[in-house]
Amino acid sequence: MASIMTPVAVSKETRNFNPHTFLATIGIGRKAMLFPKKQNIFTQGDPADAVFYLHTGKVRLTVVSKTGKEATIGILSDGSFFGEGSLAGQALRMGSATAMTDCAVLRIEKTAMMQALHREHTVSDLFVTYLLARNIRYEEDLVDQLFNSSEKRLARVLLMLARFGKEGVPQTVVPKISQETLAEMVGTTRSRVSFFMNRFRKLGFIHYNGGLQVHSSLLHIVLHD
Repeated sequence: MASIMTPVAVSKETRNFNPHTFLATIGIGRKAMLFPKKQNIFTQGDPADAVFYLHTGKVRLTVVSKTGKEATIGILSDGSFFGEGSLAGQALRMGSATAMTDCAVLRIEKTAMMQALHREHTVSDLFVTYLLARNIRYEEDLVDQLFNSSEKRLARVLLMLARFGKEGVPQTVVPKISQETLAEMVGTTRSRVSFFMNRFRKLGFIHYNGGLQVHSSLLHIVLHD
């Protein structure tokens, strides 16, 4: 009789498991952490022993070359995972993660995350869906770099930073995001970014009001041949 009841009990527990609750609460191997603006969450070369989940805030991912040149490879917003290289056998961090605003983060130890992925299908589904979406975005970035002008690439970066298409309304981008950072992400010079930003502002695609706001009309730049 026990051998018949055990699978039922496990199935019921699995159905009741909420991945969002798992990511919103502390527990064994999970620690809630707050990082003030400009503080490093982890640094290139640190031990890769945990995965992070960003509840609120924006995080900048960077890599420094052997010659000391720094490149921005992404800016993350609410609901993002990062540091997942630890799950694929990465011993040391390949890059750095820095809080661009005050950030609330859940640190999940590698062992705890691996157990959750193996045991709870809802967690693995959520995690895989996120990774696939990000992989698609990386492919889009590559195509963007290969075929689009720097003006279109800047417009796309601004729309992504504003999370256009998710909230459906203009959203304030990270306050005081530097044109040097935008230039790194776009793959152009600061002077070109400055030129295009002024043009976008004059056309009413963006405006400054305590921070940069991006309007859906900026899509015209991306879609225009």
